[in-house]
Amino acid sequence: MTDGWPVVSGLTESQFSQTEQRMTDRITVSIEGGVADVRMNRPDKMNALDDAMFSALIETGERLKTDNSVRAVVLSGEGRGFCAGLDTSNFAGMAGGKRSSGGLVDTPRTPGGANRAQQACMVWREVPVPVIAAVQGVAFGGGFQIALGADLRFVAPDARMSVMEIKWGLVPDMAGMLLLRPLVRDDVFRDLTFSGRIFDGQEAIQLGIATRVTADPRSEALEYAAAVAGRSPDAIRGAKRLLNLPATATAHEILLAESVEQTALIGSPNQIEAVMANLEKRAPRFTDAA
Repeated sequence: MTDGWPVVSGLTESQFSQTEQRMTDRITVSIEGGVADVRMNRPDKMNALDDAMFSALIETGERLKTDNSVRAVVLSGEGRGFCAGLDTSNFAGMAGGKRSSGGLVDTPRTPGGANRAQQACMVWREVPVPVIAAVQGVAFGGGFQIALGADLRFVAPDARMSVMEIKWGLVPDMAGMLLLRPLVRDDVFRDLTFSGRIFDGQEAIQLGIATRVTADPRSEALEYAAAVAGRSPDAIRGAKRLLNLPATATAHEILLAESVEQTALIGSPNQIEAVMANLEKRAPRFTDAA
């Protein structure tokens, strides 16, 4: 179980830490050289989000959080699209359906405040190493919000993205309001939300949503992740903790957090190895983060 939510793979911790490919009904994971290659695996449905996909995303992220051998993550979708959003069969069930009195408000939440759907996106921020979303094809609605949960987004020029909830008479509710806000101007945020318009990878980088535009997002993301995996895992994790500080953090809190992280790093085995490798002009030999 993950925060009271069902899981689908039944993998033990030791099984998950092995390097061969693992597969659930919805997610495949392979780990090589410290890079976790995570793929949504429902290509016949453009990796649309059903209950099993939500469970698989959450469980995969939760397990990666505790795997100290992982130094970077690439998140992508099998087939022609990254993720087409919520499975349309769910919308059919909404039509004429009755709302529960508590609805999504009274649902179980993580300590960080996320409900189950939101955690499918937020868990990637909680993974302690960089997560790169490789976006090809479509990333609509919930699929777009999953991409926003990553630290970086490598996007194909012809990828199509949309804050599409308005099309179905809804608002973004998978942490999109939290994750998109720091990336774009306020009026752009409102435009995308009110209109639900589709934009491509080229516009995404102009807006500040895409990190890179590339013809082969997954290959470039894996190459980038491999480079990150060659850095000190302690420094990378410390940097992500600093970058994850809330927007409400004061200058005093940020400056103190910098000092806390740096104090833990200076003179540590991996920091010494980084210095020695540079002085000796050789590849570093880092140990996994504790």
